[in-house]
Amino acid sequence: MTKSMTAFARQDAEYAWGSISWEIRSVNHRYLEPHLRLPDNLRDIEPVLREKLRKSLNRGKVECTLRFFPEASLQQLVINEEYARQVVAAAEQVQRLIAGNAPLDALEVLRWPGVLQDVKLDMEAVKTAAVVLFDKALTDLTNGRRREGQELAQLIEQRLVAISDIVDLVRAQMPTILSNQRDTLAQRIAELKVDLDEARLEQEVVLLAQKADVDEEMDRLNTHVQEVRRILQQNGPVGRRLDFLMQELNREANTLSSKSIVSGTTQSAVELKVLIEQMREQIQNIE
Repeated sequence: MTKSMTAFARQDAEYAWGSISWEIRSVNHRYLEPHLRLPDNLRDIEPVLREKLRKSLNRGKVECTLRFFPEASLQQLVINEEYARQVVAAAEQVQRLIAGNAPLDALEVLRWPGVLQDVKLDMEAVKTAAVVLFDKALTDLTNGRRREGQELAQLIEQRLVAISDIVDLVRAQMPTILSNQRDTLAQRIAELKVDLDEARLEQEVVLLAQKADVDEEMDRLNTHVQEVRRILQQNGPVGRRLDFLMQELNREANTLSSKSIVSGTTQSAVELKVLIEQMREQIQNIE
């Protein structure tokens, strides 16, 4: 199944401890090139994410961004008031023993271990949720790549049909083209009043036919068209093989143009090259 390398996916989720959001963007690239942007406290999951990308995608530049928004209440400072009172009482008792009665500093009390309590956030739960949500976003991305790949395959198929039509047209016109060339050659010889026997004329026509013979090129064009269709039905990455076939199709179109002896065949070769270039541009986005 043909897949595109271009797609976008976004997944959001909310939990008691906050919310997370994934965005994954994918564009065409020769190889698989993942870029992950994660909060520092979630960097531990990066190897797991890279492995998931490697198993799901084969080519493309993939940018993955994770945003984490902790619940506001979990970011507040909580004071252990009872413990703080005990610290203050102890400090006042010590002050009475110190000459000069040094003033009691509230900030010093807050710095005392245990007075300020952190609301513990279970980061393991956050990491697990982030990986699960990444799986959903990655599934959306691969489905999007698959849908766009199918559309690209349809566009390529339309141009393959047009190429086959041009090949059939050129093949059908060749007998008429050669017959007209024979008549034109005979007319010119008559105008020049050159004594040329029929055998010599036929020999010249045969040489002309050999020079203009494009049956081999037509056969190869048809073969390449069928191979492109076969590859489009395969699973896995096919973009590089398709790109190679575009080079082969273009080579045959160039040969057809070089062998052309009438403007109609030249025009057909130009139309072939336009269709091949259109396919090549689409194939640059295929995985």
